[in-house]
Amino acid sequence: MNDAGVALREDLRLVRQTLIAQFQSRRNVERLLSGLSRAVDQVVRKAVQITGLERSVAIVAVGGYGRGALFPHSDVDILIIPARAPDEDIKLRIEQLVGLLWDLGLHLGHSVRTVAECRVQACSDVTILTSLLEARLVMGPRKLYRALSDMVLGCIDRQKFFQDKLLEQQQRHIRFNESPYSLEPNCKEGPGGLRDLQMLLWVARASGLGTRWHGLEARGLLTREETYAALRNEAVLKVIRAHLHILAGRREDRLLFDVQDAVAQALDIKPTQTRRASEILMQRYYWAAKAVTQLNTIVLQNIRERLFVPVDIPAVQLDDTFVAHNEVLDITTDDALERDRNGLLRAFLVLAQHDELQGMSVRLLRALWHGRSLINRDFRRDPQNRATFLALLQCERGVLHELRRMNQLSVLGHYLPVFRRIVGQMQYDLFHVYTVDQHILQVLRNLRRFSMAEHAHEYPLCSQIMTGLEKPWLLYIAALFHDIAKGRGGDHSELGARDARVFCHSHNLSRQDTALVVFLVRHHLTMSRVAQGQDIANPEVVDRFATVMGSQQRLDALYVFTVADIRGTSPKVWNAWKARLLEDLYQFARRRLASQSTPVKAELEQRKQRALETLKLYGVSSQAHEPLWKQLDVVYFLRHTARDIAWHTRVLLAHVDTQSAVVRSRLSGVGEGAEVLVYVQDQQDLFARICAWFESRGMSIMDARIHTTRHGYALDTFLVTDERTHFEHSSELRTLVETELSEWIAMRAPLPEPNMGRLSRQSRNFPISPAVKLQPDAGGQRFLLGITGTDRVGLLYAIAHVLAAHEIKVLTAKINTLGERAEDIFLIEGELLKSSRGQLQLESDLLAVVSP
Repeated sequence: MNDAGVALREDLRLVRQTLIAQFQSRRNVERLLSGLSRAVDQVVRKAVQITGLERSVAIVAVGGYGRGALFPHSDVDILIIPARAPDEDIKLRIEQLVGLLWDLGLHLGHSVRTVAECRVQACSDVTILTSLLEARLVMGPRKLYRALSDMVLGCIDRQKFFQDKLLEQQQRHIRFNESPYSLEPNCKEGPGGLRDLQMLLWVARASGLGTRWHGLEARGLLTREETYAALRNEAVLKVIRAHLHILAGRREDRLLFDVQDAVAQALDIKPTQTRRASEILMQRYYWAAKAVTQLNTIVLQNIRERLFVPVDIPAVQLDDTFVAHNEVLDITTDDALERDRNGLLRAFLVLAQHDELQGMSVRLLRALWHGRSLINRDFRRDPQNRATFLALLQCERGVLHELRRMNQLSVLGHYLPVFRRIVGQMQYDLFHVYTVDQHILQVLRNLRRFSMAEHAHEYPLCSQIMTGLEKPWLLYIAALFHDIAKGRGGDHSELGARDARVFCHSHNLSRQDTALVVFLVRHHLTMSRVAQGQDIANPEVVDRFATVMGSQQRLDALYVFTVADIRGTSPKVWNAWKARLLEDLYQFARRRLASQSTPVKAELEQRKQRALETLKLYGVSSQAHEPLWKQLDVVYFLRHTARDIAWHTRVLLAHVDTQSAVVRSRLSGVGEGAEVLVYVQDQQDLFARICAWFESRGMSIMDARIHTTRHGYALDTFLVTDERTHFEHSSELRTLVETELSEWIAMRAPLPEPNMGRLSRQSRNFPISPAVKLQPDAGGQRFLLGITGTDRVGLLYAIAHVLAAHEIKVLTAKINTLGERAEDIFLIEGELLKSSRGQLQLESDLLAVVSP
């Protein structure tokens, strides 16, 4: 690159630095984008002059550069149009131009086509045609640019262009799960992003309906308020995208966890006592994306009505306010909802009650969008409005669709102000993948599916219970309120229960119905905590849980609600193991409530009897179990089900006093993973040794039950999974576990050093505060050890390694992973625990390995 090129590059660098600095201090994003475009224009013109092409080609800016809105690290897209088929000299000069522009530091995207070639490409590819819609002459013969503009207009088939762009948008939205509420959204391409706004202007321009927002307003496609909403939210998205480019130092359109705090800081957003700055930023983003999504719907429907004139079917009067017209719900007059304010809620009820209607007209959507401000305190206190909202919840169909529509139009948040506070609110707990409002609607979706016959095969027990509930809509109310207090500080279950009680009283629910809703909100986490954190095979645990439930009705409702809630957090959180734990707890509690109270001794005898009946089916004699059972105490029978006891007994009949390790496996009863039985003379570091082997094979321990027999044998069972090779598809894998694990135990080799895996990107940015809690059990001889932290490969073995190093014996282990959150509970004993200093040392060492 010659001296002129070096000077050009330095000039461009200084202009960019100045523009970015001005943006960071004044936040005028339009000045930044237009300034960068003008700076590139000047560089391109000088480069063209250096290569001597100013009269031979037209340089046309396309894409974002063509719009005059160039982000700091966006591609500079240019179209080079030769006046005629280029000869070798022109080709060489064009190559020199492209090389020079690259050397100047531009992220260049270029093509060289004649106008005729552009016509062929534009008429066959809607993406190319779209880019040419915003073409702008930078330098060169104006007649070439005019010829290009005329050609573009001649290529446009308005109806086809509309349909093609609509399909393109649908495909793009599918790539982003059709939701603007991703925890790491793409502010350009994602639903509700800048591309959705650009799409409207492209379609409007191609349809001859305007090129700018005020132009669309002049043609009646937007109201004045909608125009300002478009400008305001476009500015929000542009500012965020500009900061993303600046912070990343490259083209980056995703609001990744790594940069959310930095973007919030750049926007001078301050944290509060209960919310991080990044949470406030993301809520602002979601509000903007939500508004963009609504504008996109309104404008596209408006343009569709202009381009595709439907066969005018006479309107059917539904009531004084609403009519059915061309398969959509419409209002009788533009001011209908101002006269009939109940219609702001009744519109959704009417739509749910009429299967034949496909949606809402543009006029109705607009009336609801603008009329939401009419929903004030007096509106919410009106008995007719309260009755309408309850009637919607009790509809046989359409409940979820209409609540989603109400949320999208901000009607739901205005009717329930407490709900409005959690719209777009992030949940940094590493297992919720939805914002709070979207999670609530996901839970509602799951509850609705339980009540539909076509989905009964998915969760038969939930469907059976749901269809037996007298008032399933009470669960929908509980769903609306169960997480509504997130982000306020304090116990969100208790705060949500208070809000739910206020709602129920104001909507005249009976005392019994109110009690059920409040119970579900207050205890929506109770069942999962007991099932996953306590030993549900212990009758005392079941007794306590059944006492909290109090009745079969509450147990039924909470079980269904808990399944819907966990499934609504993240696809990764729900699995067959959690499903089985919840169902087992439900069945245990159901039997306990049916019999009111069963003494522990009687429960154990029943469990033993069921195990013996199972053994009899396998041909085991009536006394064969006695040598083994003599070595098993009450604790063993409390911790294991009849199914487990029968399996252990059948496997160990001939090995009660074996000198070698016995390892057996079977497919897990939960339908996922395998259960592995280890029986061997007890060793101090056995638990750690077994954990080390499973980790070395890439297997995850989901549950562990550790027991020591009266004659000093370890009888341990592990529930393990292997994501690479599923146990249910490979009997060879189970054989390998049995062979290699028994050999590994027999080797008694020194324990390997833990190899801690790296934290995920999400965990690094939003780590869970590690916690280690050690407390004596009721007898004071053993200790309960609770460990909470961010899950990662090798964590369980690292914990087991510390316990082994301190000669701590693990009696039971409850391994629980929620997304990327590990919550493990151990019952332990050892000499070290007899002194306060020893307890402190153990807690300190464990905290060191749990901390990221």
